Amino acid sequence: MTLPGPGDWSALLFQPFVEFGFMRRALVAVLALSMGAAPLGCLLVLRRMSLMGDAMAHALLPGAAVGYLMAGLSLTAMSVGAFAAALLVALGAGAVTRRTGQREDASFAAFYLIALALGVLLISTHGSSVDLIHVLFGSVLAVDDAALVLVAAIASVTLLVLALLYRPLVVESFDATFLRSVGGPGALSHNVLLVLTVANLVGGFQAMGTLMAVGLMMVPAIAARFWVRDLGQLALLATGFAMVSGWAGLLLSFYADLPSGPAIVLVAGAFYLVSLLFGRHDGLLRRRAPAAPSALMSP
Repeated sequence: MTLPGPGDWSALLFQPFVEFGFMRRALVAVLALSMGAAPLGCLLVLRRMSLMGDAMAHALLPGAAVGYLMAGLSLTAMSVGAFAAALLVALGAGAVTRRTGQREDASFAAFYLIALALGVLLISTHGSSVDLIHVLFGSVLAVDDAALVLVAAIASVTLLVLALLYRPLVVESFDATFLRSVGGPGALSHNVLLVLTVANLVGGFQAMGTLMAVGLMMVPAIAARFWVRDLGQLALLATGFAMVSGWAGLLLSFYADLPSGPAIVLVAGAFYLVSLLFGRHDGLLRRRAPAAPSALMSP
């Protein structure tokens, strides 16, 4: 494919979305995913639950596999199965933590590894390697109208619930003990956060697969943390990073003939590396730069 000339930047950046319907649907899906998933990623980062997002993404696999084996590539069957499996893992890990005193991250690790192994076993013994690759990595360029409606609905519900529970979610992210001591809905907000995370991963796996969906949720949020500390600004910046990563990743996959999901996550990874080096808060180069001399105090 011949790229547009160096001076024709508008064609280079926008022509694929103007000419091809599948590129427009992919872009809308990624933008909707960014609006719902990136703010959740910020809350998970603040709660030091970043890897739990990855655990729940893996936990989608057995449910999606069961839905696929029962109904083929059915959006409804795979989504319902994936949501049920991931929610079961999340609630099961939480129950084990409350009843045994085991750390929540350890419980999640055990449950998601079991779920991942079960999902791979189901698909590998009853499907093919192509089926497994489709479920694991997805294809945002194959998003249809039904998947768009699902993703848009999940993003809309997520933003509405975050707006309604914003204050308890913020307080619990910084001081869960205080929220419990004043009788706040700590357990409710925590469970709602888990349900919303699972729902957004379900929407994401249809487009990007179980292994890539969590990348759009977590990597922009982690990158944004190097630039801002206020939660509202953090959510906005992470959403912006996710949207630009989706747009640039789709262009990269289109022109370089690369898988779309990994391309999007790699662009988000580039944002992370730049933030790691130059970020205002704890960026490596900022930390190594000599501190400016403090002003002399007047006598």
